[in-house]
Amino acid sequence: MIHPLADCKISILESTTIWQFSVILEGAEVGENCNINAHCLVEGGVKIGNNVTLKCGVYLWDGTVVEDNVFIGPNATFCNDRYPRSKHQVPHKTLRIGRGASIGARAVILDGVTIGENAMIGAGSVVTKDVPAGELWVGNPARFVRKLKKRINDIE
Repeated sequence: MIHPLADCKISILESTTIWQFSVILEGAEVGENCNINAHCLVEGGVKIGNNVTLKCGVYLWDGTVVEDNVFIGPNATFCNDRYPRSKHQVPHKTLRIGRGASIGARAVILDGVTIGENAMIGAGSVVTKDVPAGELWVGNPARFVRKLKKRINDIE
């Protein structure tokens, strides 16, 4: 379902929902059974896997890869330039969020970072470097807290 107030420039599978005031640009890839909440932006060079949830206010820039079963909390921020200047060309670095990862509300993820499979980023954290698979990171800058136990209900 695509809400009539969404601006979606690509074909979306029937099992995926795009809510009002969201923009999906031409060239983006969005998998099945996704839920893209209100006020989201997905640029044309973004790849989103299956069973992904983007809560309200998430903007994904060119070069972002979101693998299957990822949760991205409200207003999580993804940066595409560590040294921004007006009117200069940004060389996009790939930002990857691994399968089954969860990113808390208002977390900030810098460009070129990889969040590993089943990793979890705490709300409000600022991630400046790669996060290994299966780890919980929190804080500013985000730091390792502990290894996570595999969840029983993980989708295989």
